[in-house]
Amino acid sequence: MTIEHFDVLIVGAGLSGIGAAAQIKKNCPERSFAIVEGRQTLGGTWDLFRYPGIRSDSDMYTLGYAFKPWTEDKSIADGATILKYIDDTARDYGIAPHIRYGQRVKKASWSTPDARWTLEIDKETDSPQQERVTLTCNFLYVCSGYYNYEQGYTPAFPGAELFAGRMVHPQQWTADIDYTNKQVVVIGSGATAVTLVPSMAEKAAHVTMLQRSPSYVVARPAKDRMAQRMNRYLPARVAYGITRWKNVLLGALFYRLSKRYPEFIKKMILEGVKKFVGPNCDVEKHFTPSYKPWDQRLCLVPNADLFKAIRKGTASVVTDHIESFTEKGIKLRSGQELKADVIVTATGLDLLAMGGMMLMVDNQPVALNKTMSYKGMMLNGVPNLVYVTGYTNASWTLKADLVGDYACRLLNTMSRKGWRQCTPTLNDPRVKEESWIDFTSGYIQRSLHKFPTQGNRKPWRLHQNYALDLFTLRFGAVEDGTLVFSKGA
Repeated sequence: MTIEHFDVLIVGAGLSGIGAAAQIKKNCPERSFAIVEGRQTLGGTWDLFRYPGIRSDSDMYTLGYAFKPWTEDKSIADGATILKYIDDTARDYGIAPHIRYGQRVKKASWSTPDARWTLEIDKETDSPQQERVTLTCNFLYVCSGYYNYEQGYTPAFPGAELFAGRMVHPQQWTADIDYTNKQVVVIGSGATAVTLVPSMAEKAAHVTMLQRSPSYVVARPAKDRMAQRMNRYLPARVAYGITRWKNVLLGALFYRLSKRYPEFIKKMILEGVKKFVGPNCDVEKHFTPSYKPWDQRLCLVPNADLFKAIRKGTASVVTDHIESFTEKGIKLRSGQELKADVIVTATGLDLLAMGGMMLMVDNQPVALNKTMSYKGMMLNGVPNLVYVTGYTNASWTLKADLVGDYACRLLNTMSRKGWRQCTPTLNDPRVKEESWIDFTSGYIQRSLHKFPTQGNRKPWRLHQNYALDLFTLRFGAVEDGTLVFSKGA
């Protein structure tokens, strides 16, 4: 059996994976690489999710790549437009021929004597049985995201089997779901729910957003007027760069103010909600969370579409607990029954670290929750591996771009000095273990035990701050004393 070998193997052909490949091709042109993708198409999140209204929950000037200007009219873009942007990037940078579809990595094993990874991959074939493929690489670059692509999270609702209508999780949305002129209940209060409700309200008889507790919801224009003006007078790359930094700085300022003056920001957010929803909605009950701003991720609604649907009467919010499902809908703890023809369980994601692959180092399994994250992108004791995890308080791609910059600098430094292996090594007794992330969101708290921890000191601490990471990852020293290099056997 012939085993193919590459300098770099990228796992995942989503937004991060295509960006990583473009950066490697540009900055490490002598390196051979391939992308392995478990699904049959590129795009990741933006191809997987097909529910009504699917869109970005942050602006595309920061969710887009630093190296490829976003030139579409809308700043808050729909899923199809984002997917086209990823596809265009793959084509423009010559990435498409390097993608291997239908290949899911099951196990990645590092050998120190060989200074290489061996990947065991299930390859989809036309026959019922999958084919096992083996690839090797010097460097493993994991861009598989942080959630399970096979299924979302749905609680065990009492009596769910009694419901006679259609019930679906947004992650399993299919084209045959008809909600025209029907009563719809969307269970949830997060980014997916606030996207679904106004979109479905355009065709449904009525849409009810049923939530146990409220989230902070902020309205924002779908188009960035400043960006549009600059695009008329400046080169695309210059206008994009200015808009990107403007949005980065404004976002960081808002986050900082939220942490320092939470009551002021809370009041400002709620006044905005009251302005849009009008006097007939109980903002105190339905849009006032018990937690402080940015203890969980804020929900963004472009052009206040959710609020407008509520004000118009095509949508409404109910804050209550589910007692049980019934044949015709949902019975609430308060005694009220919500009639429904279609129920959408926008109840969150099932988080999955490293795409579910098993990691081995010199025949020893790696327990991810026993490792510590180095610079938010490598793992203590695991050689030649970089993984991408974006920000919780800003666009995912901001961090992904910086990880790509650092990975290229690291690869070039190793080539220049003849090193074959680099391993983050925790050798500072002052470093104490902390949780991977400090969000209180349910989907995070359910899954903390699956993920690496972080430390209380750099370079083991996650900043959640683009400006700090910019200096650390793009300009900071690669040889920092913590990353241990070796020429190998």
